[in-house]
Amino acid sequence: MNMEIHNWHKEALGEKVVGAFKKNDFNAVYFPTAEEAATFIMDHVKPETKVGFGGSMTINNMGIQDKVEAAGGKVLDHGAPGLTLEERIAIAREEMLSDLYLCSSNAITLDGMLVNIDGMGNRVAAMSFGPKKVIVVAGINKICKDEKAAFERLEGIAAPMNNKRLGIQNPCTKTGTCMNCQSKSRICRVYSVLRKKPMVTDITVVVIGENVGY
Repeated sequence: MNMEIHNWHKEALGEKVVGAFKKNDFNAVYFPTAEEAATFIMDHVKPETKVGFGGSMTINNMGIQDKVEAAGGKVLDHGAPGLTLEERIAIAREEMLSDLYLCSSNAITLDGMLVNIDGMGNRVAAMSFGPKKVIVVAGINKICKDEKAAFERLEGIAAPMNNKRLGIQNPCTKTGTCMNCQSKSRICRVYSVLRKKPMVTDITVVVIGENVGY
C-alpha cells in the first residue's frame, strides 16, 4: 500500500505538470519509468538520424547514446570523453542543426515552465531554436512549485552538483549551494526560462516518475 501511495503521488504530480505544459503549447507526456521514456525517445530515431545530446546526466544514465548507435543513428555528443575544447565546440554547433536534440531541464514548474542554467549556452539555445525536434526529459525530482522555487533549485541543487560532477573547484563545491561567485571557472552564466513553447520549435517534454539526474 505504501508503494501504491508513492506511485499515485508521482503520477498525480507528473500528470499535473504535463497538463500545464500542454496549456503552454508544449507537447508533453508522462511515463512512470525511465525505461518507458527511453522507448518513447527511440521511436523518434531512424537510421541516419542525427541526434544531438545536451550534456544531460538523465539522458546519459538512460543509455540513449548506445541505443541510437544500435539503431543506425548518428550521435553528436560534445561531452564525449577525450575531446579537445575546439572539438567540443564544433560538435556543439553541429548539435544545433540535429534532427533530434535530447536534453534535460534543471527545473520544471507546476505551471509548465522550463528553467535552466548553462555555461556555454549551447543547450538553452538548442532548446529554443535550431534542431528539427527537441525532447526534454526530466525526473519527478525536478518539479518545483513555481519559477522562484525553480531558481532556488538551480542554486541549491543543480549548480553545485554539476560543478562537483565536472570536478570544477568553484565555491559551491565546498558549501553545497550557490555563492554567486566571480570565478573565471564559473559555469552558471546563461539563465533561461521558457514560459511558452518557442513559436517554431517542436518540443516534447517527457516527465518521468522517478528521481533521475541532478
